[in-house]
Amino acid sequence: MAAQKPSCVVFGGGGFIGTNLCRRLAASGYRVRAFGRRRLFPAELDGVEWCQGNFTDTASVEAAIESCDVVFHLVHATMPQAADLDMAADVQNNVIPTLALLDHCRRSGVKRVVFASSGGTVYGRAQQIPTPETAPTDPICAYGISKLAIEKYLALFQHLHGLDFRVLRITNPFGPFQIALKNQGVIAALIARALRDQPVEIWGDGTVVRDFVFVEDVVDALVAAATDQGSERVFNIGGGRGRSLRDIITAIERQMGKTLRLEWKPGRPLDVPVSVVAIDRAAQTLGWVPNTPFETGLERTIEWAKKTLPTVKIPPQ
Repeated sequence: MAAQKPSCVVFGGGGFIGTNLCRRLAASGYRVRAFGRRRLFPAELDGVEWCQGNFTDTASVEAAIESCDVVFHLVHATMPQAADLDMAADVQNNVIPTLALLDHCRRSGVKRVVFASSGGTVYGRAQQIPTPETAPTDPICAYGISKLAIEKYLALFQHLHGLDFRVLRITNPFGPFQIALKNQGVIAALIARALRDQPVEIWGDGTVVRDFVFVEDVVDALVAAATDQGSERVFNIGGGRGRSLRDIITAIERQMGKTLRLEWKPGRPLDVPVSVVAIDRAAQTLGWVPNTPFETGLERTIEWAKKTLPTVKIPPQ
């Protein structure tokens, strides 16, 4: 008789990665509950129990966790630039509610927390490229500091209370259901602006190098982390190589057959020149590698955007 699959709650289940993860879990036979402030694509969460709420509302969070074995923590209320502008709010809206989440997890018998951290910010100006999980963590933005603080609290809760966890340091995910809210997701922003014949702001000279990974590969890693029995706790999740912003622009223009309208802006202090992670640990322990070639993922993302974006109605924040 096959073992029963764990029941899961996905915090941030109505967002980009959360929607993709919930769809996969539901299709694979998991009992899935999604928690968030809104669902941009409610029809895509068929078979998923929806709990609407704010991550800072302790009672709503506790109710969402009830009877769940695995908690996927994908929520982060601020983006890097906004976090630098109000660091206290970044802590108040992300780190403090996470402590409440973890406390309830350990009291309610949750078996594992899987946290989506940031492979692009926790290392700061990394000296080793590709950057392994053992490299120093010296964030140069508040967003990276709050992500790293949550990682440390997860380790502390395991030490003090035995709450098991996995951390995935995800680089730059892209793919269907990403619609560039709050200026997040350069590929989504470029595609959306191209479809609307609108200009897009580019910070810096386009030479910054980032590690892009297709969202379905990210979901593969999240699902693997939920049931992994190895001894490692922290994993880099990336595409396996770096691409400059100019490379991304060229690839999008080639696939869409049009020239993007770019508005060049000064570079930002929070943007490191190169961010590429080593993914050997995930391959060895989780059995995970990115399976989607970048060009294939980009093609699927553009196809989805052409079909879907004209019909999307974005609700108020």
